[in-house]
Formats: sequence, C-alpha cells, structure tokens
Amino acid sequence: MSKVNSEELATKPIGTLLIKQAVPASIGILVMSLNILVDTIFIGNWVGSIGIAAINVVLPVSFFIAALGMAIGIGGSSIISRALGANNDKKALKTFGNQITITLLVTITMVVVGLTFIDQLIPAFGGKGDIFDPARIYYRVVLYGVPVLALAMMGNTVIRAEGKPKFAMVAMIIPSLGNLIMDYVFINILDYGMLGAAWATTGSYILCLSYIVWFFLSKNSELKIRFSDFGFDYEILKEIGALGFVTLSRQAIVSVTYLLLNNILFDLGGESSVATYAIISRMLMFALFPVLGVTQGFLPIASYNYGAEEYGRLRETINKAIGYASAVALIVFALIMIFPETIVSVFTQDAQVLRDTPSAMRWVFAAVPVIALQLIGSAYFQAIGKAGPALLLTLSRQGFTFIPLILILPQFYGEFGVWISFPLADILSTIITGYFLRKEVKTTLMVDEKSNQDIKAT
Repeated sequence: MSKVNSEELATKPIGTLLIKQAVPASIGILVMSLNILVDTIFIGNWVGSIGIAAINVVLPVSFFIAALGMAIGIGGSSIISRALGANNDKKALKTFGNQITITLLVTITMVVVGLTFIDQLIPAFGGKGDIFDPARIYYRVVLYGVPVLALAMMGNTVIRAEGKPKFAMVAMIIPSLGNLIMDYVFINILDYGMLGAAWATTGSYILCLSYIVWFFLSKNSELKIRFSDFGFDYEILKEIGALGFVTLSRQAIVSVTYLLLNNILFDLGGESSVATYAIISRMLMFALFPVLGVTQGFLPIASYNYGAEEYGRLRETINKAIGYASAVALIVFALIMIFPETIVSVFTQDAQVLRDTPSAMRWVFAAVPVIALQLIGSAYFQAIGKAGPALLLTLSRQGFTFIPLILILPQFYGEFGVWISFPLADILSTIITGYFLRKEVKTTLMVDEKSNQDIKAT
C-alpha cells in the first residue's frame, strides 16, 4: 500500500481526490454494512425474527456509547486536518493524544452505567414480551466490547484526517470479515444462538482495534505521539467537545429515534412491526454506503483546504461532493423502488413481515435522491470547525422534523404515519440545509477567496 502524504489534499485535482477518498470509504462502509446485513440474515434464519428484533433493541444503547468514540474522533480529526493544513504538527499530535485519553475515560464510565441499568434500559428501548430475553443476552456481551469499538472508530477517523483512506478502509473490512466468520462458527456450527452473535460482534471490535494500533505504530502514520501528548490540553478538549458534540447529538437522536420507533411500532403491530423496522434500518445502513462514502471522503479535503485557506478549492469540493453523492443516491433509490420484495425475502420467511415490509421500505426511501445536500451541507460546517451551524443542521432531520412527525402522524394514520415520516423529514431538512449552505458560500467563502486574491495581487 503506497504511502500518501496529507499535503496531497491541497494539491491534487478535487475530482481525483474525492474519488480517491470516497471509494475506499465507500468500500469500507459497504463491507461493514454487509456484515450487519449478513449478521441479521444469519440470526433471522438460524434464530428467528424475534432475534432480529432483539438486535434492533440493543443497537441504540451500544451505538450511543460507541458514538462517543466517533464523536471524539470526528471532532478531533477536524482539528488535526486543519492543523496539518496549517503546518502545525504539534497541535495535531496533542489533539490525537487527548482523543485517546478522553475516549477511554468516557466510554468505560458509560459501559459501567449501561450494565448497571440493563434491566431498565432494554424494556425502555422496546425489548418487551418475547424480545426481552434474547435482547438481554446480546446486550450484555456486546457492551463489553464497546470501549474497544469506540477507540477503533476514533482511530479510523484520525487515519482519514491524515489523508490515508485505504488504511481506513482496511480497518473497516477486517472486523467485518472476522464477524462473518465468527457468526458462522458460533451460531451455525456451535449453535450458541444470540450469545454466539454477540461474541462474534465483540471479537470483531478487537480485530479492528488491533489493526488500527498497528497502523499508528508503523511508518505509515505521520502522527507519532509522545507520552506527554496524553495529558489534557483544555483548549483542545474544548474544541473537540464542541465539534464532537455535533456527532454525539446526531447519534443520541438516532438512539432516541430507535427507542420511540420500537415502542410505537410494538404498540401498533407487535413484534412483526419491530422486525420490519429492523430490516429497513439495516437497508438504510447498507444501501446508502456510497453516499456516506462521499461524505466521509469530503471531510478531510474540506478541513485541510480550509486550514490552508484554499477557499476556491473548498467551494469546488462542496459542489463536486454534492454532485457525486446525488448521482449515487439516485441509483440507490431506483434499486429500492424496483426490488423491495426480493430484498426482504433474503432476511426472513415470516409471512407477515414479508407482506408488510416492501411497501414500508418504498416509503422510507422515497426522498433518498435529495439527501446528498443535507449530508454534505452539515458535514461541511463540522469540517471547518463551525460547531453551531453543524449542530443545527445535524439535528434538523432527526430532532427537529422526524421525531415530531413520528409522534404526530401515527395518531392519524397508524403505522403508515411512521413510514411517511421518513421522506417528509428528508425533504424538510434538505431545504433547511440548502438555505444555510448557500448563505455560507456566498457571504463567507466567496468573500474570503476574494480577499486572498487581492492580497496575492498586491
């Protein structure tokens, strides 16, 4: 694997950079999503649809704690990319050291809390009736590995901040393949059921972190931190916290959304409706992998060029990222609209789930072609260190539009009200994001670009 220098982010053509950054990110997300899909397929066929519902109940808790690592990673990575762009290596190293320390402290604390209140959290997230026991088994084991996952997710974002997308891709592929192999052995061969699925997941986290530790100790990484870098720098922590809070808020809202949807759907249609949402949520993770890959590829390019004050390149990056992401989103939309029945049949043979899920899936994906603008727009503000607008736009979909819709519409339209809330939230949040992004480009980027040109001319 060839060594890539972070300075390429300010010199290579934007289109080439986006492809170079987005393709490995997309492949990594694809493999990780396939891992989640196959995991669900294994459990659906070898444990049953109740097992699928049980995993969906546990996800909000483990995702939220793991999201702490992602939040710290993305918040710090924005600082690292901008510091590298401004040739401030000392700040980049100190930021990375602080990321590691705070990730360990926070996630271990959260795991202790999560295990202490296990019997209260599972029912609160929809683990009721026949779902409770398998959810409890899965929850306990997966939670043990969450600090490892948090460190891995944090480290992966830092690898991208260095401009090393291929290594970040491998870091996502290794645990995915490991999980699939362990799933087959633990669930099918050893017949451990939900316990086997849980240990396969936790084992995959350990594989991922092992590779990431190797990367940072090898010659491939520019970030060679010293022991002193682990000591807290409160200015850096403050900036990590402000930017990371954007990601953490997004994941917290996702967890709240799971909580609400699992309970609303259980009340409306029982276990089968929760299983329907579990399948659709897996497809949301899987089908949007190329759009999310472009967004991941966009972040280090935007951060680095903002730090280097290359505002013209930054505008070009925004435009091309939205164009690329929109194109792949349109392809995803077409495939979901044409083949929903085939997709659902892979997960389960439950007659009621097979009957109800395809129509629901079409509604959930109805506005996918417009989401590129929302994703790139909110990512842009986070990339350049503007935490306030980034938080507002990140919460605009799930928090300000989607949650109110799922609380109101099902009262009038039943289960259909849940599914129609997805495209309505996508459209409303895209309009909000488009307004703020257009205003930012016109009033800030273009003005800064002109100022730089005037300075160079004199």
